[in-house]
Amino acid sequence: MAHRFVALRADGKPSYLYESNRKTKARQVLWGDYLNIRQELGDGWLEVDWAPRSPTARRTLYIPEQDVVTQRPLEIIFVDVGQGDGAVVVSPERGAHERIMVIDAGEAGNMNAFLKARFQTYAGFNFHAAVLTHPDQDHYQGFLQLFQNLKVGFKTVYHNGLVERPVPGTWDKIGQPVVDSATGRSYIHDLAVDRPAIEAAFGGVTDDTRYLFPRVMKAALDNPKIGDIRMLSTTHAQQEQGLAWMPGFGPSDQRGYTIQVLGPVVEPDAQQAPRLRRFNSYGETKNGHSVLLRLQHGRFSVLFGGDLNLPAEKFLLTHYAGLDTWPREGSAAYRQMIDIARTALSAEVMKSCHHGSSQVTDAFLQAVHPAAFVISSGDAEGHVHPRPDLLGRLGAAGRGVAPVILSTELQRSTRAQENRQTVDALLARVDALNAGITPAQLERIKQDIRQLGSSNVEVYGAIYLKTDGERLMTAFRIESGSDTKKWFYFLYTFNAAGELELS
Repeated sequence: MAHRFVALRADGKPSYLYESNRKTKARQVLWGDYLNIRQELGDGWLEVDWAPRSPTARRTLYIPEQDVVTQRPLEIIFVDVGQGDGAVVVSPERGAHERIMVIDAGEAGNMNAFLKARFQTYAGFNFHAAVLTHPDQDHYQGFLQLFQNLKVGFKTVYHNGLVERPVPGTWDKIGQPVVDSATGRSYIHDLAVDRPAIEAAFGGVTDDTRYLFPRVMKAALDNPKIGDIRMLSTTHAQQEQGLAWMPGFGPSDQRGYTIQVLGPVVEPDAQQAPRLRRFNSYGETKNGHSVLLRLQHGRFSVLFGGDLNLPAEKFLLTHYAGLDTWPREGSAAYRQMIDIARTALSAEVMKSCHHGSSQVTDAFLQAVHPAAFVISSGDAEGHVHPRPDLLGRLGAAGRGVAPVILSTELQRSTRAQENRQTVDALLARVDALNAGITPAQLERIKQDIRQLGSSNVEVYGAIYLKTDGERLMTAFRIESGSDTKKWFYFLYTFNAAGELELS
């Protein structure tokens, strides 16, 4: 049986599978969806074995041959993990060359449930990599179930080098900051750069420990299908062309796409030993040094922002602009910093930092200058993410007249009434915080908020991003109750002038 994928129609219209009469639409399918082709009928149609693993859902359906391709797009799924972050990257290759990575896994079991449904991990599966961007529970706890499943493997588990050891307190967990007498700045030196360092820190952890991060690391150590466990940073990476790349995803690997490592930024000491700068508080330091990745495929790029915060963003901007100090806001030096940093940080899509928290700099948003923002957040009380003031700032800093704002929480509809109340509150507060936004931008932001809160049945709020390097789609399920109206999506292309256009 041949395997094919749903094509992206040239006119951008939805694709469908049809009943045997080839006129009645049976279900809407999305660009890149996997198809089992039973046979070519010779008249421009293909017979599809739909849902072959399901004894109840399995059906024979039909699709026009022109709506099918042999090459799938690169896919990123921003999984609705509830409170926290979690994304899955699926490379466009097939077979032994395929690479699937999990970047953070949230706090609860949503990521595990998603991977079971998508990849049948209950039967065993080998992923290329897991990335724990930083040691915050709502980013790493979801990995515990995955690492404890001895049928699930990861070639490499990456982290940011700041690992919380099984001791009380805060700084004692990751290492006390040490002042550099030459600069007056404080740095963390006690970094876990490789697997032996992880074994030394967590090899003796017992199952009854009250410390969560050590339990996750111990589970990774005890899983025979997990290979290396190591730090990923601007120094601990594949070095090419003066830049840092995720191992196996640099320009010389010739995959057609690359993954650049932009953070954490290591600042070696006088003896060239690695260290990370202290950012004010303990929480700001471990969050601010999140693993920061920029995936580039053709003309499109995606920035994974981790849990960056104000001091971290200021540091990254000055670092990539080659400055020692933060310039006065609004000055010529400030604007020049943004322009220079944009060379390293710009992206068409940005996974917004820290779940839509307002603790971000306008300069960083302007440097990234995306056409679409993805906000991953949950329902936990006290967070109030995404912040309504941030939504207005995103609209003002984004690319184009009205950038798209997507949120896993707002589009989730398991709490429909609360969503309506949240949307009403957000709209009211955005009205009060729209200084500097044009009427067109403001109205588009409001439309996005209304759309994201419009679902009325129970469904996870995963956001799907797909690109072949020339075109990009962002999509989410709308679950109207009809199999032929399952997806809402945006399409992006570049025009002849090289400008990004939203279809």
